[in-house]
Amino acid sequence: MNLSQLTFGVYNRSGLHVEQYWKLETKPVHDSFSEICDKVQFLLDDSIKRQLVSDVPLCLMLSGGLDSSIITAYASNYCRSNGLPVPDTYSVDYVDNDKNFVKSDFQPNSDNYYIDIMTKEFGTNHHSIIIDTPELADALKDAMIARDLPGMADVDSSFLLFCKHIKKDASVVLSGECSDEIFAGYPWFFREDALNSNTFPWSIAVSERQNLLNPDLSKKIKLKEYIDFRYNESLSKIDFCDDDSFDTKEKRKVTFLTMNWFMQTLLDRSDRMSMANGLELRVPFCDYRLVEYLWNIPWDIKALNGREKGLLRYVVKDLLPSEIVDRKKSPYPKTHNPNYLSKIKGMLETIINTPNAPICSILNKDYILEILKTDGKAFTRPWYGQLMTGPQLMAYLCQVNMWLETYKPKILV
Repeated sequence: MNLSQLTFGVYNRSGLHVEQYWKLETKPVHDSFSEICDKVQFLLDDSIKRQLVSDVPLCLMLSGGLDSSIITAYASNYCRSNGLPVPDTYSVDYVDNDKNFVKSDFQPNSDNYYIDIMTKEFGTNHHSIIIDTPELADALKDAMIARDLPGMADVDSSFLLFCKHIKKDASVVLSGECSDEIFAGYPWFFREDALNSNTFPWSIAVSERQNLLNPDLSKKIKLKEYIDFRYNESLSKIDFCDDDSFDTKEKRKVTFLTMNWFMQTLLDRSDRMSMANGLELRVPFCDYRLVEYLWNIPWDIKALNGREKGLLRYVVKDLLPSEIVDRKKSPYPKTHNPNYLSKIKGMLETIINTPNAPICSILNKDYILEILKTDGKAFTRPWYGQLMTGPQLMAYLCQVNMWLETYKPKILV
């Protein structure tokens, strides 16, 4: 799906007719800083209120991060002021994560401390869903089937199980998805290596990915050429304003790539994992009015004070506890339990040592064995963006084999 030009098709006796129904328009914003803040605040408030309308039980996802906390705060205040029950909140964590958590640039702290702050501040009835290692690994196939493709490994299977638990109590849930894309929340908006990479900033280690393929296949697949083609094709669709500063132009490029590719993948993941459980997931930050307005905000305002989501933090500074407002971005939680690594490693070893396993004809076995031998450390770059390191790569390869076995596609090179 191309975010710059969304279309619908009608097929009738005269053939297929494709028409555009929405386009992301580039235009100058002449609002003052205070007007920008007021408008963003109004759009957030209005979008969340609209998506609270439901004739079935509704709840909220709450990680203690900025985005889900904003939704929780607006929803709680609105419901209380209108005599409505405050929606229950839900979070996901893993067995023994409190013992095994390892911080990184992308995941600097765990969620529980911040969830406690929010539940006390807004008086929500909170449910902490704890997922164990065996079920996380066992759900990889169900997650692959829900997506119809290999996906984000245990990041998918975890979300599938999370939604399954929520569905026991509610049929609609609000999520903070899409805030990072429109408010500049990812580290690559600020990292020079990503900004100067001349490729998709979340995937700057193409050679490492190509090395996963067996040498004969790798020679035939021009992976970098294809990525370069898609990258340049995407950039060619961006319109700029005459008065865009250099920073605004450069960040407009990264924003477009992030919304057009990264966000689409996450939305697809959220929709498929939730709907596989009959759970409707709503994303207030993806309101088209908010997307349109934020697209044209100058970079120095969007990244106010040089921070990721600087404008958003400023707008909600009086709405949320300061610890939530100042919290560094932390993505969807993953397991740090060594038992998960052991389980996934065993699954992949079994596949690699099964000669007729369909994935074996595709992979560089020596490199995969090195990855297994080093418990994933031989693969140093995250597989997808910020979450998928060694254990997730192993799980992804297991998913690929499951997909090949289940769907039996023909691979022609």
